[in-house]
Amino acid sequence: MKFLIVTHVVHTQKGTDFFAYSPYVNEMNIWLRHVNSVTIIAPLRKGEVASLQQKYNSSSINFIAVPEFSFINFKESIKAIGVLPIIIWKLFRAMATSQHIHLRCPGNMGLFGSLVQIFFPYKAKSAKYAGNWDPNAKQPLSYKFQKFVLRNTFFTHNMQVLVYGDWNNQTKNIKSFFTATYYEKEAIAVPPKSLESKIKFIFVGTLVKGKQPLLALQLFEKIQQDYPNLELSFYGEGEERQALENYIALHSLQSSVFLKGNQDRETMKEIYKNSHFLMLPSKSEGWPKVVAEAMFWGCFPIASSVSCVPYMLDFGKRGIVLDENFEQNIPLIQELLVNPLEYEKRRTAAMQWSSNFTLEKFEKEITKIVTPCE
Repeated sequence: MKFLIVTHVVHTQKGTDFFAYSPYVNEMNIWLRHVNSVTIIAPLRKGEVASLQQKYNSSSINFIAVPEFSFINFKESIKAIGVLPIIIWKLFRAMATSQHIHLRCPGNMGLFGSLVQIFFPYKAKSAKYAGNWDPNAKQPLSYKFQKFVLRNTFFTHNMQVLVYGDWNNQTKNIKSFFTATYYEKEAIAVPPKSLESKIKFIFVGTLVKGKQPLLALQLFEKIQQDYPNLELSFYGEGEERQALENYIALHSLQSSVFLKGNQDRETMKEIYKNSHFLMLPSKSEGWPKVVAEAMFWGCFPIASSVSCVPYMLDFGKRGIVLDENFEQNIPLIQELLVNPLEYEKRRTAAMQWSSNFTLEKFEKEITKIVTPCE
């Protein structure tokens, strides 16, 4: 079966191998176990493979490179208009010779892929919408337009659209989905975590404004004023690192706040196991993988009310869902610090729920999408 991937993810070529952002490639490698050949349409850069890039496992990749483009300003928009005819022509040709069209959304390539697929109503198709599917979310116009096309069964035929969360009033082609990091065999019983000695908070993710790491630090600082036995560690890198370093120095938090940088998968497993709380006051998410990972290892999640987070945390029964006024959530966190029975009850519920979303189950669901098209 000839499988086509349309994505905005930037790739790097080394010899005959292709590399891209690790979490994305790790997922796509599962899809590719069930296809005979794959064509990828995506931007391709020259240069060294980045540390956060992973190789596709498939040995039969036909790569169709397209220019990178965006509409972030007038100059970039003019440039994009100039390359769009080439991109659309390549999309048409690739879709015409493929048996299954797979779109990665939201993104610029997903946007134009969702338009070109309209002309192939009888092709088997799927789309993975990795962003926030909440119909009421404030999002760029291009994201809203992609969602409109994908869920509109007049324009979009024979496609399963995989979205995060369970939303009301969806069209028949919308399928609630998830992602996964761990195998069933990795799951172990994580013993109860004591709140009597050092209590460890962690932030896991890219240090960018959208993830709001500085806000996580400020929220932690307010909680720590009454509970000095707390510490916070940041795992990740990004443009906000300098702002965090400055804030830590200005407020003399060096003894309780630490910047640990990026860590590998196995190291993060141990960190989750030995930490009490995950803090993620992010502005936007799809399926926040770090929240599910923390839950899997019994690390209590504290995350903002975006996308499917309320669903994941069962509206507070498996964690704390932060509202927009983050300071109002401080008492909710403080109450848990002095109530170990409630902490353990909700922590255990989170762990049990997350253990249902394993890589075995993920691959089983992928097989249902791909196999009928063979």
